[in-house]
Amino acid sequence: MLDLVALILLFPLIGTAVNGLAGKRMRKETVGYIACGAIGLSFLVSILVFCGLLLLPPEGRLFEKHLFVWIESGSFRSLAALQVDPLSTVMILTVSGVGFLIHVYSIGYMHHDKGYHRYFCYLNLFTFSMLLLVLSNNFLLMFIGWEAVGLCSYLLIGFWFEKKSASNAAKKAFVVNRVGDFGFALGVMLIFLIFHSIDFTEVFSAASHGNFETGNFAITMITLLLFMGATGKSAQIPLYTWLPDAMEGPTPVSALIHAATMVTAGVYMIARCNVLYMLSPFTMTVVASIGAATALFAASIGLVQNDIKRVLAYSTISQLGYMFLACGVGAFTAGVFHLMTHAFFKALLFLGAGSVIHALSGEQDIRKMGALKSHIPTTYKTFLVGTIAIAGIPPFAGFFSKDEILLEAFVRGNFIYWSIGAIAALFTAFYMFRLLFMTFYGESRVDHHTMEHLHESPGNMTLPLIALAGLSFVGGFLGIPGASAINHFLSPVFGGHTHAEIAGTELAGHSGHHGAWLPYLMMVVSTAIAIAGIFLAYQMYIKKPDLPKKLTDRFRFIHKLLLNKYYVDEIYDALFVNPTKKISVKILWKGVDVRIIDGSVNGIARLVGGLSNVLRLLQTGYIRNYAFYIVVGCIFIVVLAVFGK
Repeated sequence: MLDLVALILLFPLIGTAVNGLAGKRMRKETVGYIACGAIGLSFLVSILVFCGLLLLPPEGRLFEKHLFVWIESGSFRSLAALQVDPLSTVMILTVSGVGFLIHVYSIGYMHHDKGYHRYFCYLNLFTFSMLLLVLSNNFLLMFIGWEAVGLCSYLLIGFWFEKKSASNAAKKAFVVNRVGDFGFALGVMLIFLIFHSIDFTEVFSAASHGNFETGNFAITMITLLLFMGATGKSAQIPLYTWLPDAMEGPTPVSALIHAATMVTAGVYMIARCNVLYMLSPFTMTVVASIGAATALFAASIGLVQNDIKRVLAYSTISQLGYMFLACGVGAFTAGVFHLMTHAFFKALLFLGAGSVIHALSGEQDIRKMGALKSHIPTTYKTFLVGTIAIAGIPPFAGFFSKDEILLEAFVRGNFIYWSIGAIAALFTAFYMFRLLFMTFYGESRVDHHTMEHLHESPGNMTLPLIALAGLSFVGGFLGIPGASAINHFLSPVFGGHTHAEIAGTELAGHSGHHGAWLPYLMMVVSTAIAIAGIFLAYQMYIKKPDLPKKLTDRFRFIHKLLLNKYYVDEIYDALFVNPTKKISVKILWKGVDVRIIDGSVNGIARLVGGLSNVLRLLQTGYIRNYAFYIVVGCIFIVVLAVFGK
């Protein structure tokens, strides 16, 4: 069954080719069936590969499929090869499973769009690229998938390119990601320079068994450069600004690329390179600090946003910060676990938001919603499940994964990390239930014309919501303290223990004085934090709906600061964008291009033209003139011959 791994990539690639080349001439139903069928088959093969991996002993759960020699030049050799291990298996199941549900949802959501076949072509291509990224067995092939998902992100964010805001958002995402990808590329080059290989197995084996002491400068530089790429792809400080603007794309795109898969590429890459990162305590501190800061920073912005998709966008940035915090304190399993559960409930929330937008004929401002739960009951119930899950209420998926990150931050990191994570968790519960209450509860603020056409979404949109709601409920049970199936499954990759084992036994050498009660105490604390956030949201938006206005007036400066996202975009424009534009226009364009390059070319042309104007005077067309020139020429030759002697 493991030999089937190449089919996981082949099916979406075929779907891309068929819909891209012939989709315009096919019926929309056929295009949808081909696109969904391709991802569905990839998901089925992923399940078979997972089952095949389970049949192997834990120490033997590493399988490589060599396809062909890709590049061979001197000492550099790169294979086109795939790697199946517990980490890549979790990723392919998540990408293909959630991706399939989003493809099905897209059939209903995008049915009336004139670019229907182009949309599904891009969506299949993105899924192929993401699967290539997580299945690659070397850094160069991973980089190809890394860049390909960036390209697909550009195409899908700017799918409605007729809208200036969409095309601008696509360009912004592309440019910001290039900044991070530059660091990633340098990191890969440095890896080859140090290890003379880019193969994961060879590099990680050399790092763990070589002469690289902890804190080695070369390893630190490699990990920092790779992390630079992760901050761009996974929208962390300072390269997070592209993600909120990416909401200009279709809502299923937001669910697939900017919630469930692409933005988790940076987390996956760091988890994959855990051997390198564990050799650099400085980089680990940087990763944890950036993750914690991003989690709190983005959550604070989400408190006051009014666009339903932007609230979820800042929530995504915050939750990604949690994942990086986990990786930064060495809890890679917790980070990957939250990556998986986040894919379930965040895809659910984005698709639920899409269903609300669909019902309201395109309205996205939650101030123009309210009292929708009786009109779109399936959307409401599933959205409620997603909201409870992300808030961290047991026994939903987000509770187990978020609680594990907070626990690991406490026992492996420090109290500051835990405090920041706890505050971000409080903010998350508050702004998500604020979103829920303003959208589905209270008095209706929907305009009369929209209310007349209010309706529940069709079955091909609500069924994926129900499936994701189920996953958001049961997914967390894979990480039950003391019996964590996902920790056991991923242990060959990370070699870790569950947080209950750490806290109850040796605490991995960090806090041996803590007893087995610590995980359960932390569960109670994290649940209390979530309940506190929900209670505050209930008091402000249900019990006392006039309270937010009073608080806004009282804390006008803070509200304006958060509403304008700390003016980071404006600061970036002033520091980087506008100076770059001025340099590009005044120096590079008008100075170098127009005056020097174009001036040189045009100057040569004018010189040749001027000489031609002089020489053309000799070409009069009269025979007498040509005879005169011949006579003068003969006289000149005779004189030269006589006096030359």
